[in-house]
Amino acid sequence: MTSQHIANGVNMNIHEYQAKALLRSYGIPVSDGRAVMRAEEAKTAAGELDGPLWVVKAQIHAGGRGKGKFKEPEAGEKGGVRLARSVGEAAEFARQMLGRTLVTVQTGPAGKQVNRIYIEDGSDIARELYLAMLIDRATSRISIVCSTEGGMSIEDVAHDTPEKILTFDIDPAAGFSEYHGRRVAFSLGLEGNQVKQCVNIVKTLYKMFTEKDMEMLEINPLVVMTDGNMKLLDAKISFDGNAMYRHPDIAALRDETEEDPKELAASKFDLNYIALDGEIGCMVNGAGLAMATMDIIKLYGAEPANFLDVGGGATKEKVTEAFKIITSDPNVKGILVNIFGGIMRCDIIAEGIIAAVKEVGLKVPLVVRLEGTNVDLGKDIIRKSGLDVIAADDLKDGAQKIVKAVKG
Repeated sequence: MTSQHIANGVNMNIHEYQAKALLRSYGIPVSDGRAVMRAEEAKTAAGELDGPLWVVKAQIHAGGRGKGKFKEPEAGEKGGVRLARSVGEAAEFARQMLGRTLVTVQTGPAGKQVNRIYIEDGSDIARELYLAMLIDRATSRISIVCSTEGGMSIEDVAHDTPEKILTFDIDPAAGFSEYHGRRVAFSLGLEGNQVKQCVNIVKTLYKMFTEKDMEMLEINPLVVMTDGNMKLLDAKISFDGNAMYRHPDIAALRDETEEDPKELAASKFDLNYIALDGEIGCMVNGAGLAMATMDIIKLYGAEPANFLDVGGGATKEKVTEAFKIITSDPNVKGILVNIFGGIMRCDIIAEGIIAAVKEVGLKVPLVVRLEGTNVDLGKDIIRKSGLDVIAADDLKDGAQKIVKAVKG
């Protein structure tokens, strides 16, 4: 997978241990740790750390690991973050978790298979704090979010005690100043040398955020240890997929096993695809039209199974692949193709649909609405194909027909 395939607005996530390595490269204080891919490596990895406590963490692209539960009883009753008191115990925890399925509030009931474990030194924690940076779409600026309630879900804090959250933007014209770091430090109740540490941490994180084209950087918790020093105990980072061509080193960290196979396949053909939970598959050209198509499906009583924008310059091959991706979803009970041909030609769409149906078959109702460039040629191609296709005159007609076909 090359950086050119990580695009179309799709964010790229990395694992905690990869985020820690990146933080360490910028001189930000994190615990020493080792990543483990195989159970037999765990004892050696743990033995390279000082102890006397070891934290064993399942590595998946989802939060809530500590409170999560494994599907398999062999993994034990503890969650995806465990405290070990010996090298042997750390190795045993790693063995129990590797290859098992962890279910958290963010994975959904299907859970995620744990293929990597991170073992790191334990820390003597006095306080747990929260710190994040993210792109605020409303202001087109980087926002800093911090709270004294570290170690908790920030959504729960926002719901229960919103006054404990400080959020502010940084003016890109003025850039970061130490005032921003002090504002974070004082809101977190830090004092003495901790203020200086906090300013340096926030300043460096902002530099890293901008240099690496991040979308989101969440530190939860940021801890004050019993000796008064600060450390980043956990890190969740996502990057702007459209910028990864500038960062081949970051793109190389991508773990495809953590991604939806359909979304992964779509990215290789430069298709904008997002899997949803509905029953009607959608193939549309243009993001706005795709959103309108999803809305009208919901209006007439059904749910879209995906967002799929084939783009304005789609080829027959891309359309074929898009159709194959939609039909690979077992939840899809019907398909609505809605194309308004401007740059996109309706005859290309028609040829792609026919090629896909011949390759994968058609087991569910298919409604096609074509309008625009070469629309008559596109309709003629489908009509002469002999396919069992339901023609639609407009978007409303198409939505009503596919919902009726699916709902019976």
